Amino acid sequence: MTSQEMEKWIVRYGDLIPCKTAFIDAHTPGSNQKENFTIIGGGVSESSDQHVHLKETPGFNIGAAGQPPKCRNSLHIHSTAEVFFVLKGRWRFFWGRWGTAGEVVLEEGDIINIPTGIFRGFENIGTDYGMIMAILGGDDAGGGVTWAPQVIEDAAEHGLILGENGRLYDSKKGEKLPSGVKPMPVLSDDVLSRIPEPTAKEFVPNYVGRYSDLISLATNQSVEVIGEHGLLSDKPGFKVDFVSRNSAIGGVEKFEHAVVLMPMRGHWRLSSGNTGATLNPGDTCLLPANFQHSIKPSMSGEASLYRIFSNDDPAGPTWVGN
Repeated sequence: MTSQEMEKWIVRYGDLIPCKTAFIDAHTPGSNQKENFTIIGGGVSESSDQHVHLKETPGFNIGAAGQPPKCRNSLHIHSTAEVFFVLKGRWRFFWGRWGTAGEVVLEEGDIINIPTGIFRGFENIGTDYGMIMAILGGDDAGGGVTWAPQVIEDAAEHGLILGENGRLYDSKKGEKLPSGVKPMPVLSDDVLSRIPEPTAKEFVPNYVGRYSDLISLATNQSVEVIGEHGLLSDKPGFKVDFVSRNSAIGGVEKFEHAVVLMPMRGHWRLSSGNTGATLNPGDTCLLPANFQHSIKPSMSGEASLYRIFSNDDPAGPTWVGN
């Protein structure tokens, strides 16, 4: 593999192309300044304007959300895993029918694995533009999201209608639902009454990992963060581990399945034979199965990265053990 070929599998943070019309709340005040990025796979974007950087998926999707302070993402449900780690800023995640069942604040480097089947939302509560990196389960990312009824109603008041085909139609642009396409139906009161609303006590210990703890644990070897035996036990169709400067072996390795490298801190040198590239915070690199490589910090100072491994587990609801 040449350096040019390697670069084709790297999406640089500075090259990310945002979409500001990705979701049904794109015109709703308080949510109308958010930016959606689809890095590997199309994610759950509802807009035909969404740019996909790498279309080939390894069993999961990688994306990102960028938002200015006080901007929020509206309440919705995923049917497969939705994992975030905070690249920049300070973020509040909240959940429940009205977003009041519980909440948790994440700082840079923290990671959250939001359970499937519950309403969730998030907002940037920092003082500057923030960015969270996302991992979505499945090649099709679960096929889309389900919005809380009030989100659909608010969107309609501001000119956006979501069709049952999963696409957005903007009346401000003169768009209408195509013939034969009905609006996306809202959930019934009966269905809404059966959607779980975990307490913070139930949620935080099982679904939130703190960066400071991961740094402490990754002293001699990488830490399995999300997986059957991970700190956050789950089988979402992929596995996530965490590597620090102290646990980076620097030796040649290869994996049976594809792996994605996502630096959090520092600069990392990816090498394969005589070819190499430097990965920086916010960059995303997809390595194919059985690709021989080494990865190690290239400069002094704090260095950490998340690795996402494809595996044979199916994407689906949050795993609760045997």
